[in-house]
Amino acid sequence: MRHLPAIVSAYQLPDTRQAISQILTSFLPFVALWTAMYLLVDFSLGLTLLLAAVNGFFLVRIFIIQHDCGHQSFTANRLANDAIGMVCSVFSLIPYRYWAKSHHFHHGHNGMLWEHRGIGDIDLLTVEEYRQRNFWGRLRYRLYRSAPVLFVLGPLWYVFIQNRLPLIRLKGWESARRALMRHNLLLVAVYVAVGLLLGYKALLWVQLPTLVAFGIIAVWFFYVQHQHETTYKAWKDRWDYIRAAIEGSTYYDLPRLFHWLTGNIGYHHIHHLNSLVPNYQLARCHRENPVFDRIANRITFWQSLKTVFNHLWDEQQQRMISFREYYRRYQSKKG
Repeated sequence: MRHLPAIVSAYQLPDTRQAISQILTSFLPFVALWTAMYLLVDFSLGLTLLLAAVNGFFLVRIFIIQHDCGHQSFTANRLANDAIGMVCSVFSLIPYRYWAKSHHFHHGHNGMLWEHRGIGDIDLLTVEEYRQRNFWGRLRYRLYRSAPVLFVLGPLWYVFIQNRLPLIRLKGWESARRALMRHNLLLVAVYVAVGLLLGYKALLWVQLPTLVAFGIIAVWFFYVQHQHETTYKAWKDRWDYIRAAIEGSTYYDLPRLFHWLTGNIGYHHIHHLNSLVPNYQLARCHRENPVFDRIANRITFWQSLKTVFNHLWDEQQQRMISFREYYRRYQSKKG
């Protein structure tokens, strides 16, 4: 496993031609579908909402461009990355600099059990931590980890509220918080302008459903990457970056179309090994190095549905377990 970073580093060089191609094949279909929805909304609301679900995938693709720009991996030019990332953030509503900083934090602490584990990640309790909570603490956590909250209410909260507020108060985040406030002002200006130009009905029935679809898809893909049964979790003093990257991330094995629509984020094991590898190089890196087929946590779509029931990290078994298994195994020990 110690040789893996050297293998992956060969793929971290950006390719301007591929970057431009991805911009065109992301923004042009998004704008085309958005326009079609705008023209259809008065004739068929159902078809408009169906197109919103499809366009949500193209917004995910735009967000992956933003994500790579935040890693400075999309192009070889820092100014170009920042400019492209800022444009993408207007479409996605996800603040470019603030989110990039929280995402870097996630990369540096993925799978680490410590007090700040919820930054840039979905919060998680160990069996022992859950056992020590009182009734209301356990109820809050059970609601938080429930499917309706994580995959319906959670994406709405994350896209529309959480990313509008400077909730991370760690030292050194002052510049990122100011950037978040500037991004909020920019969004207000853009959305007011769009509302005045095209009518607020366009924002309500075209842009809003697209953002909802985007949020649900994005949160689901991010959840699957780190919540599989045999993921990696370790306390800060025993945490290992390479193990966290390989064992703590999945290879989400999907049909090629869905890899394309989601910017190859399913090759998450490689992305966590080296975040400088552009998304358009991830599939090639995996394909050209058979070692990843042997060591990656491969998970199919149907297998990923089971991850919804992974709620707690069991340190004794070194795997994720459900609430049902917790009460079956540890009920006599609780309290």
